[in-house]
Amino acid sequence: MTGPWFEQGQSGRIRLHVLPTRRFKTYQFTLYAGIPLSEEDVTRTALLPFVLRRGTATMPETRAFRERLDDLYGAGFGFDVMKRGDSQIVVFQLEVLQDRFAHGAGESLLAAGLRLLGEVVTRPALEGGVFLPRYVETEKMTVRKRLEAIVNDKIRYAAERCIQEMCAGEAYRLNALGKIEDLPPLTPETLHAWYAEWLARASFDLYVTGDTSPEEVSALAAESFRLPDGEPAAYPAPAACGSAGGVKTVVERMDVTQGKLNMGLRIGVRHADDDYPAALMYNGILGAYPHSKLFLNVRERASLAYYAASRYDGHKGILTIQSGIEIGHFDRASAIIREQLDAMARGDISELELEQTRAMITGQLRELRDSAQDMIAFHFNGVLSGRFREPEELIRGIEAVTREDIVRVAGRVQLDTIYFLRDGKEE
Repeated sequence: MTGPWFEQGQSGRIRLHVLPTRRFKTYQFTLYAGIPLSEEDVTRTALLPFVLRRGTATMPETRAFRERLDDLYGAGFGFDVMKRGDSQIVVFQLEVLQDRFAHGAGESLLAAGLRLLGEVVTRPALEGGVFLPRYVETEKMTVRKRLEAIVNDKIRYAAERCIQEMCAGEAYRLNALGKIEDLPPLTPETLHAWYAEWLARASFDLYVTGDTSPEEVSALAAESFRLPDGEPAAYPAPAACGSAGGVKTVVERMDVTQGKLNMGLRIGVRHADDDYPAALMYNGILGAYPHSKLFLNVRERASLAYYAASRYDGHKGILTIQSGIEIGHFDRASAIIREQLDAMARGDISELELEQTRAMITGQLRELRDSAQDMIAFHFNGVLSGRFREPEELIRGIEAVTREDIVRVAGRVQLDTIYFLRDGKEE
């Protein structure tokens, strides 16, 4: 599985991460632009990529932008808005055929791809010096619909609400797409003013994979991205989420037929910590896989849940448990979930559980090099946390984890919040 890994560089305020490889047929460009999560900025930041994708200075109409992608041998463009740690990150992705497969292209597709990505991010379509009003209004509605859709997806809604309750009063409670009530006041003028500030404040990381070199990418990035002067900004260390004031139980009533029982736990181990491999093993044995304790004991053996799983956020240092249960099974399901947490703390972990989990995690890590996007996402964890690991290093860490290491991590796990979404009927 060993092979080339990312080489580092810098172009103005952009950190460059280049993976020279001939393994893939396409260049993969990914730009991360992150700022601290905040109540004031979250919605207007979320709206920016929706507006930016509509058109650029030389292609102000969306149709012209799409035609340009077609001209680049059907290049694929996409974006996302996410939160990691205490940061809100806008992600732009562009995939373009590598030059050696584009016979008779007449231009370097590497250069053309970087120019296009740079123009999308730093040279948007404007009218009178601000964003086009029709684009702003249309995309405000797009963001609104996406936020409204969360309520209709009860699994996602319950997960969001559990985090909101666990991290009440903290920026991490915010959805990466912002808040519906903050959309109406945004205008082309106010959004463009924020865009200029965002360009000056954001942390930029540009990833490029393909048959190229850091030197070539650095020169092209300098030509393609028009950013304010300065040095790359570092990501702040996230604050601890939750409180030490005991377990908080929140019951919410809606028109549902299936209850959603979610729990938020503070694990206190982050991506940069030496115990990170042990925390991955802890989560895997607890609830990340079909052989995990939650799945087998809550869903299969007790038949109490339609689903039962756990998710570990290594940037924030928290773990969440999600389950869908019959509404009348709240007490029994809660008790069995707690039993699994107690079992982990006691070291009640079989050799089969250890080896199955180890095999699942290391297998996923070995498959990383089959996908440029997966390698980029893995490497970016190092940017966020300040500790870089290659997949092989993490595999060695996973293979070295003992039962005692997992028990040590389990000793740091504290249940913080129990959230239950149920129907409106009185008991």
